[in-house]
Amino acid sequence: MTQTNEQEKQTFSDFLRRVFKGILDGIGSFLNDLGIRPNVITTAGLLGNIAGGVLIASGHLLWGGIVAMVMAPLDALDGTMARLRNESSRYGAFVDSVSDRYSEFALYAGLLVYFIQTGTWQDALLVLFAAMGSILVSYIRAKAEALDYSAKIGLFTRVERYLVLLPGIILGYPRISLWILAVFSNFTALQRFWYVRKQAKEAGEIYRNGED
Repeated sequence: MTQTNEQEKQTFSDFLRRVFKGILDGIGSFLNDLGIRPNVITTAGLLGNIAGGVLIASGHLLWGGIVAMVMAPLDALDGTMARLRNESSRYGAFVDSVSDRYSEFALYAGLLVYFIQTGTWQDALLVLFAAMGSILVSYIRAKAEALDYSAKIGLFTRVERYLVLLPGIILGYPRISLWILAVFSNFTALQRFWYVRKQAKEAGEIYRNGED
């Protein structure tokens, strides 16, 4: 397969991790010293986002958004703690990734229930398209890397999606955020699709059949 350079592989998430590495390391060391394990932080993040989704579904957009915003940094913190404990593993990364997907879906599910109760079918469809784009962005990268391609590019990775979604929820304008996500998350998914296609074409594999 074709190899991309390091600059292509850098995302906004990577940039934030570099900027806040010192802070994350300090907090991670403190929590490790307290005997708290990384999987506890992962679980707390998941449960917190589920709670946020329930609050959103109940019509409490402000509090649901705030809870989700407080939970967001835990996504980076659990990995930092595992690294500091020399306990990083592929399985840990797998569990973290699955937890992240469920956390994000919990917020979309909350918005879906909220709009079913207070909005129109068009609003529910908007949530569907935003969630579809978000899922495909993650799936395309995972599938590509499983096949030895690179797909770590794109405009709207998970961090960018949260930076758009949460302010809209907190300020009471979730439709605006969902429109942005419905457009740009799917655009990012297509970016990754065509990026993988380019690599396959360069490797002479574009016309070979594959299986799901």
